[in-house]
Formats: sequence, structure tokens, C-alpha cells
Amino acid sequence: QVQLVESGGGLVQAGGSLRLSCAASGLTFRMYAMGWFRQVPGQEREFVAAINWNGNSTLYADSVKGRFTISRDNAKNTVDLQMDSLKPEDTAVYYCAANRRIFLGPQTTSSGGYNYWGQGTQVTASL
Repeated sequence: QVQLVESGGGLVQAGGSLRLSCAASGLTFRMYAMGWFRQVPGQEREFVAAINWNGNSTLYADSVKGRFTISRDNAKNTVDLQMDSLKPEDTAVYYCAANRRIFLGPQTTSSGGYNYWGQGTQVTASL
């Protein structure tokens, strides 16, 4: 049974930082690309960042480029999202997701391209 468990969310002042972590189990972690998405109530789930199977390739949404950094540790089966210079518009539930396509490609930014999802963690950046 595949499980993705996010942690590290919380409340932070605008301009601050948070680090999200996702622990994966029940799958061969190195055989999956990993992604982070976010969702605000009433809106569609939005792509944030993705990383390929070995960490050598990453992709970011324009809205977070230069502020967020995705990384993974295949020995620990974890993928992290370091979020700096947080803005109120970053407020959302953040989800970790696993994609059987180990390389990044056109499907990377679409939520439909992912096979497994975590339960989400709330991030709130206040003024």
C-alpha cells in the first residue's frame, strides 16, 4: 500500500520560510518522479514543483521560481520543498504526489499525470 505523508506546514508571516517534507512508503521511490501541488478552496489544484527520479532535473511554476526549492533523498524516501520569501498568495493546502514516469515531461505539470497523492498539509502566509 502506497503512502505519501506530508509534514512541515503551518502559519508564517509573509517573507518567512517553511520547509515541507513528504515521506513515501510502499513504492520503489527511486522509480518515481515527485511533485508538489497546492490547492485553495474552490480552485483547481495547481502545480508548484517537480523533481525527476535522481534529482538532476527540476521544474517550477513561474509563481514560485527563485523562492521555492525542491529536493529529494532516495536513501530516505523523502522529497522536500523549501519555501522562502513566502507571500499571502502562497496560502493553500500543499500536496505531495508520485509519478511513475521517472523523467520530467509534458505530463509533469498536470495533476492527472500523477499516480499517488498525500493527504495534504496547510500552509498559511499572513501579512
